[in-house]
Amino acid sequence: MDAELLARIAAALERLAPPPAPPPSLEGADAFVWHPPARLDPVPRVSRVEIGLLKGVDRQKDILLENTLRFARGLPANNAMLWGARGMGKSSLVKATHAEANAQHPGSLALIEIHREDIRTLPELLNILRAQARRCLVFCDDLSFEREDADYKALKSVLDGGIEGRPTNVLFYATSNRRHLMPRDMIENERSTAINPAEAVEEKVSLSDRFGLWIGFHNCDQDTFFAMVEGYAAAFSLPVTREELHKAAVEWSVTRGGRSGRVAWQFIQDMAGRLGVRVA
Repeated sequence: MDAELLARIAAALERLAPPPAPPPSLEGADAFVWHPPARLDPVPRVSRVEIGLLKGVDRQKDILLENTLRFARGLPANNAMLWGARGMGKSSLVKATHAEANAQHPGSLALIEIHREDIRTLPELLNILRAQARRCLVFCDDLSFEREDADYKALKSVLDGGIEGRPTNVLFYATSNRRHLMPRDMIENERSTAINPAEAVEEKVSLSDRFGLWIGFHNCDQDTFFAMVEGYAAAFSLPVTREELHKAAVEWSVTRGGRSGRVAWQFIQDMAGRLGVRVA
């Protein structure tokens, strides 16, 4: 058999069984979106708010920023769960602290978003990140689990347990409206029907124990709401007096049925549009 025929056979075999794709790269961007089984799509521009514009969450901001900066410097840090009232800036704070950490330590951290429905693939993502030199914040927004949902067990094992453990170059940040990530009736039903109620409840709530930081967010009062809209108005140079801004903000919050950081941002978007001011 001549060399040319052997080369043709080898080429045909390579087409039938191509070599494995190289592992995803964390170069060229500071943020990525995880798409299983093995794809990290870069995000050229993260949708975020500057950390200085996040009002009414000063203590939460200090805790998460300190933790993130330690991690960016290569020091030990904790997984963090941001829980509580909706619209109070939980996900905005995660993205803002990531940006601030990279501003102080350029290129130190990659932010990787994993969607709630992909949590079961978290072990595969961590295996990819384990081999990376860059430090990574894996972020899941609006994380929670429903009845008959076993994905929480996969999350428990990779956060703190297992033989390999969590990679030293990875932190996991999550946001949720629920403190224990489970519906209250799910936990209470376990307590009422289990042979050993304490063990059943422990199984459900122990997931939260995997997060070294629990950071609570609560509904804001009117003064805090005013501080939020004033901060945005000043940042975008809206041509409006303080009295006019407050009056319009109160009316907007009444029509929305509540006050929060999200409501403040939506109000500023509306007012800026009416005033002909771009805020992008």
